[in-house]
Amino acid sequence: MPFLTNTSSLPPLPGLCPQVHPGTQPKLGDLIEISRFGYEHWAIYVGNGYVVHLAPPSEVAGAGVSSIMSIVAERAIVKKELLSVVAGGDKYRINNKHDDKYDPLPLNKIVKEAEKMVGREVPYSLTSDNCEHFVNVLRYGVSRSDQVTDTLTAIGTASVVLGVLGLIGMAVARSKREKQ
Repeated sequence: MPFLTNTSSLPPLPGLCPQVHPGTQPKLGDLIEISRFGYEHWAIYVGNGYVVHLAPPSEVAGAGVSSIMSIVAERAIVKKELLSVVAGGDKYRINNKHDDKYDPLPLNKIVKEAEKMVGREVPYSLTSDNCEHFVNVLRYGVSRSDQVTDTLTAIGTASVVLGVLGLIGMAVARSKREKQ
């Protein structure tokens, strides 16, 4: 599903999300991926235009760049806010990307657990307890963050490539020294 842009400065009518075309309206328990600068923020749809998501205590809803504070935060607050407010001017989409791997929990359980968490301060870690882990636990009962996995894989690949290039460079330098 393509990313959508929230261009409304007004809250949506109950049950409606701005800039969501007919047929793409979020359903209860849907994962919402919000494209921020340099990363994706995740929330879970709980109905009437509202999402539940993790946010550092200092985050201002829809502020995007202030979410950078999540890099250093060790705690987060579970918030229930209008999707239009959380997304701000950022693009977002419904992304239940793991439905082919995991069976979603019953929708009433997803929403009940999400609502029960609202207002709680919880441990937060960019690598092991972030907003993507949070919504995946609610929807599937599985803690995972593809952003973390993909980043670690990229770092590992880059390290191997740099290591190989370093070895090649050392071999070439050694060969030049031996020829002299």
